[in-house]
Amino acid sequence: MIPSIIRQASAFILARPQPSYQRFLHQKIDFNEALIGIKGARGCGKTTLLLQHARAAKLEPAQVLYIACDHPAIVDLSLYELAQTFYQEGGQLLLFDEIHKSKNFAAHLKAIRDTFDLKVIFSGSSALRLEHELGDLSRRAVVYDLPVLSLREFMEMETGQVFDSVSLTELLEQHVNLAQQIMRQVRPIEQFKKYLNYGAYPFYRESLDNYPRKLLEVINQTIDSDLAGIYSIETSKLDKLKKLLYMICSTDPVELNISKLSAAVGTSWATLAKYLERMQAGNLIHIVRAGSGMRTVNKPDKLLLDNANLFQVLCASPNSGSLRESFFVSQLNYQHQVHYHDQGDFSVDEQWIFEIGGANKSLKQLKGQAQSYAALDDVVVGEGRRIPLWMFGMLY
Repeated sequence: MIPSIIRQASAFILARPQPSYQRFLHQKIDFNEALIGIKGARGCGKTTLLLQHARAAKLEPAQVLYIACDHPAIVDLSLYELAQTFYQEGGQLLLFDEIHKSKNFAAHLKAIRDTFDLKVIFSGSSALRLEHELGDLSRRAVVYDLPVLSLREFMEMETGQVFDSVSLTELLEQHVNLAQQIMRQVRPIEQFKKYLNYGAYPFYRESLDNYPRKLLEVINQTIDSDLAGIYSIETSKLDKLKKLLYMICSTDPVELNISKLSAAVGTSWATLAKYLERMQAGNLIHIVRAGSGMRTVNKPDKLLLDNANLFQVLCASPNSGSLRESFFVSQLNYQHQVHYHDQGDFSVDEQWIFEIGGANKSLKQLKGQAQSYAALDDVVVGEGRRIPLWMFGMLY
């Protein structure tokens, strides 16, 4: 039996007006699959994607059921039994939101997939509990990642205009022409500065005044609820995780080292490494590791905040180098392998080398390196191997 409170909540939520803008992932998902998963950071737009698809499916209201797995009424209910009742009553599309809040959800999804002729789409926050439990579903579920907004998506939402995404190869070879085309539609630096402040999460459109507060809630819920609950981290250690975020925000990446971080949080490196891995799983940081064959393979990993907006709420004086590098990695990490490099700042797919810096950054550090480029802040149009940093936001 499906409790009336669940049915009513589903009806209310499905009836709500939905944003007209659809994120890029809509075009990549094969909605013909029977079991689809969408994972991503809190606030990146997973729920909106589910509801937009439900609207586009054009089914009868009774044939669609939306279940928020963090709803209090779901706590002691079986997802399988809910699906069984829904199927018996003629249901066709079942949406499970924030499914990582349900115990043993992978086993329930597997049973639902194997038993009923239902289309099921589920969402969960990042790689938290999903990564722990989805192993058994590898042959049954198609799981997609939804990253934060790209600069390209942000500009489309802000202006109502269309900007084509480009491949990294196209960007490197044609960046001057591409920049000039985009300049006919917008002022790129103006949009880029806005994006760094508030453009990474779609909920910025609800209220710019409340955006910092809501973003802090995302951070705190990820640490205090998701990380603490899934990994059984002691309450006394949670403030240390937040202190780590502050250090990453305010410190130049090259100055972060094992001893400094371990001393700051009062724990061993082995324990700290586990915390860092879990913060990456919660989409709070990027751990950028060394590429293969590097002479500096024994250096510690480079640590960056997951996206540029986090800097605005975690420290009063963000480190400009960390901010630039965080933007670069956040825009490339979705489609490419990013490692740090002993001569430049990053290697991408072990094919290209990038140095990140301000407008006056030279290519001297990259001398002798084939396929090397500088990604430069405060530059509208580049030349040769000097490419505007903002343009790397056009990749997805």
